[in-house]
Amino acid sequence: MARWFEASAAAMALVAVSATGGWAQESTNRVAVETAWSVFVDGDPLECWAVSAPSETVNTRDGETVQVQRGEILLFATYREGNTAAEVSFTGGYPFADGSTVEVEVGDDTFQLFTDGEWSWAASAEDDERILAAFRSGEDAVLTAESSRGTNTQDTFSLFGFTAATEEAQERCNED
Repeated sequence: MARWFEASAAAMALVAVSATGGWAQESTNRVAVETAWSVFVDGDPLECWAVSAPSETVNTRDGETVQVQRGEILLFATYREGNTAAEVSFTGGYPFADGSTVEVEVGDDTFQLFTDGEWSWAASAEDDERILAAFRSGEDAVLTAESSRGTNTQDTFSLFGFTAATEEAQERCNED
C-alpha cells in the first residue's frame, strides 16, 4: 500500500475539494498560494503539501476525444513533520486500470507512478527525488493514464510556482 495514503486519505479527500476552488475560500488549512500551486498544512503529526489541479485535460477512447465524468484531478508533493523529503502522488479522478501505471513527462524526462484505485505514487524515495527535481526545472508536467473503463487521460499541470510552494510546505513541516 502507498507510503502516505493510509495516514492521509481523510485529509486528502478534504483538501481535494479545497484545492480546486469550490471550498478554497472557506478552508482554514490553506496557508499559501504560489501561482498554480496551493500549500496546505494539517494534522498531528503535521503534514504539509503543495497541490495543483491541471491546466488542461484531454480524455480519449479509441483515438477519439470523449467527454467523461471525473472526480478531482490533483497532483501533490507531500511532506511530513520532521522529514525534508517529499512524496509525489496523483489522483486522476477515476479508478485506474488494474496493473497500469501513470506516465509523467517533464520536458525530455519520463517517469512512472504505480497505481492503486484512484491514486498513484512514485515507487521509491529515489524516484520521488528525481521527479521533484524535474518538476523544479520544468514548465509543465504531463500525466498520462488509463481508467478502469479504458479511457486514456492526459492531464497537463503548470509547474509555475511549484518550487516556491514545495519550499513553503517543507519549511512549515520542519519548523522548530
